[in-house]
Amino acid sequence: MRDFFRNHVFNNLWLKLVALGLAFLLWWAVGHDPTVEAVVTAPLEFHHAPPDLEMSLDGPTQVRVRVQGPERTIRSLTPADVRATVDLGGADIGEQTFDLTASQIHLPDGLQVVEIDPSQIRITFDRSATRSVEVRPRVIGSLVTGYHIVNVTADPDKIEVVGPRRRVDEVTDAITDPVDATGVVGSATFTTHAFVTDPLVRVEKPEPIHVTVTTSKDAKGATSP
Repeated sequence: MRDFFRNHVFNNLWLKLVALGLAFLLWWAVGHDPTVEAVVTAPLEFHHAPPDLEMSLDGPTQVRVRVQGPERTIRSLTPADVRATVDLGGADIGEQTFDLTASQIHLPDGLQVVEIDPSQIRITFDRSATRSVEVRPRVIGSLVTGYHIVNVTADPDKIEVVGPRRRVDEVTDAITDPVDATGVVGSATFTTHAFVTDPLVRVEKPEPIHVTVTTSKDAKGATSP
């Protein structure tokens, strides 16, 4: 028994006492960590969205959450630690209001939700629609003196857009990023992209748009960019 205590208890006794003291101090610090509050921003995540519906969110895509917990945990929070989830299962055409509760806010262990702002979000659902619209090139720049643009073409000249049916029906065209025709004499082709001004309508299959600008000297009836 004496050998047991000498080999397993008293061996490196000072190191063991120091380790025990450090463990106690750590326990004491965690146990006495003051409780504080903070406001964090949580992005909205939408789950189980109906595949045949398009959604329009009437408001911000994030919420402000007041959380409470140990000061050390609060101080170490990062934007990736907090998120709010909304279950869209069962949604139908029309407007719907969804409540946000503490159970939908995902936080690190030890924290709790005090307040959510806003506590409700309103979403409009519509049938998804696809339509072909014309591509309208945008040309900028200064031409050589005496030259004018006589023709501008886009390839492809039409693209498919998709989004909520009502919003898609209102789209008249897709606009290209500006192409700079400065100094073009004859013809020049530029590669760019097209977009739709409505943020709820998107290009179904984004692809490069080739815009060809043709200029001519003193062409009648021609226009400048």
